[in-house]
Amino acid sequence: MRIISGTARGRKLKEPQGMDTRPTTDKVKESLFNIIQFELEGRRVLDLYAGTGQLGLEALSRGAEHCTFVDQRREAAALVRENIRLCRFEAQARVAQEEALSFLSACREKFDVVFLDPPYQSGLLEKSLKLLTQFDILREHGIIVCESGTEWNIPTLAPPYEAGREYRYGQIKLSLCRRTGSVRQ
Repeated sequence: MRIISGTARGRKLKEPQGMDTRPTTDKVKESLFNIIQFELEGRRVLDLYAGTGQLGLEALSRGAEHCTFVDQRREAAALVRENIRLCRFEAQARVAQEEALSFLSACREKFDVVFLDPPYQSGLLEKSLKLLTQFDILREHGIIVCESGTEWNIPTLAPPYEAGREYRYGQIKLSLCRRTGSVRQ
């Protein structure tokens, strides 16, 4: 596992022991960042269910202004902190060792890009999307990137949120959701 592009290009990241974390493969990660490459410069990113932190770190390497990493497991939060130090992004990163749904419920920040990659088949993707849109923590024209198994479908989203394109890579699917501009009332 490594950073693919940007200021930390080629840096090897520490990987978890055991099977509690399922890192995004380099092929899927490279495709993901090709899709959103123009959405990152100077943006605020949320890496929910961070695991190793590789998605948020890749975003920082490619010019994101700041990334908040959230994972409830102590080992994962420690691993993310270690990978942040390896990439020298301490000033641009914050790690919250907290349950993701609780974080979203109490969040007072706004983000431009959100990565959602919870354990497949856990139901957390739907719950996270519901809270993200309910508490409206995405800035105008922000994007949510959902990683799931191919059988998962984006639920109906309330305006100003809308489902976007989907991309398939073997048994993995990336689904994009967007927040449009202000809703007229």
